[in-house]
Amino acid sequence: MGDGGQATGDGLTGSDRVRADAAARGLDVEIIERPAARSLEEAAELMGITPADIVKSLVVKRSDDTYVFALVPGGRKISWPKLRALLGVNKLQLPDASLALAATGYERGTITPLGSTIAWPVVIDETIPGRRVSMGAGEHGRSLFVDADRLVEALDATVADISEPE
Repeated sequence: MGDGGQATGDGLTGSDRVRADAAARGLDVEIIERPAARSLEEAAELMGITPADIVKSLVVKRSDDTYVFALVPGGRKISWPKLRALLGVNKLQLPDASLALAATGYERGTITPLGSTIAWPVVIDETIPGRRVSMGAGEHGRSLFVDADRLVEALDATVADISEPE
């Protein structure tokens, strides 16, 4: 897995890239160190939040080799028919770990749209706005907290119904 904090070619760690991108967008984020968790529930408990307040950033590959970030809350998963309909495509897939790393510059488990090596479009599930959420911070062992409404604005994200219960 690597140490997650290793610097990229530009000398910045994943969290550095997240902070720099958030600052450039005028978005306030709080990055915390946290112990590893074995489950969504354990992670939420460690951070004193509910599982639904942990947002998963999934990078999804289109058939033309472009990507989109799909952000869904803990306890929910992507509804593939809903996401395909929204994007107007008939095929989407979760790329393998090496493709996800190449598309974002982040390892699985650390992926976030903030600081991604390419600023792919972002779709945020409609259940996320209206609260403070936690999400990946570009490195293992770190999470960021952000106001979801400000995140939507800063990323110029599309808010839509793209999830279903896990």
